[in-house]
Amino acid sequence: MDPTKGSIFKTYDKPKGYSASNSFATFMIIGPTCFFLGMLFSSFPYDYPLLWTSVETPAAYYDQLETHLKFLHASPPIIPRILHIAVSVGFCGFFIKLFKPSEANLLFDGASLVLYVVGVIVYITNIVKGLRIVTLGVYGVPEGDTEIVVGREDSLRVLAASNTILALVLIGVLVLQAGQWYAERKDADEAAKFEKEQEGKKEAKSQKSGGHVTRSASKKKQ
Repeated sequence: MDPTKGSIFKTYDKPKGYSASNSFATFMIIGPTCFFLGMLFSSFPYDYPLLWTSVETPAAYYDQLETHLKFLHASPPIIPRILHIAVSVGFCGFFIKLFKPSEANLLFDGASLVLYVVGVIVYITNIVKGLRIVTLGVYGVPEGDTEIVVGREDSLRVLAASNTILALVLIGVLVLQAGQWYAERKDADEAAKFEKEQEGKKEAKSQKSGGHVTRSASKKKQ
């Protein structure tokens, strides 16, 4: 039985140069994702005392964290522009891979794109909003028509938790891309193994038919 039949990676004839463009698009996704993870890792020392320790955080630490976040939010315009360009590069990578998609692209890249969009939403709705609140210093204001009041400490904890959630989402993108690479590599190995077996069978059959013709010709000569 042909193992390539029914494979999610053989649903259509891939155009010439597909593998090269697909690899480059994968790099366009992994590069920005790792870039964002590096940024979040640099914030981990600030987030760790708020989320991962049972020791009471001193009030002076919140003042220090506020100063850091205000400085981060007041960075020159080129900094957020570079960040937004990196986000756009990631989206371009997904669009390239999902152009004329196979089932594999829809499975792995589609799920990766969903996580990537979730990460962007978390960044806009939680992180950017949290940085603005910290910069303005407006805490304890009810949100909308609700009576929920979030103080300074809770706001900083929510911001730290948002960083953690975003990191987990981005790790999910990398896991899915790695899973796609492994599945494609496994499928290619099985296809190569099948082709090698078929070539071996053809050679054995040709040798057998060649030997039969030789014996027939020798009998005619006798």
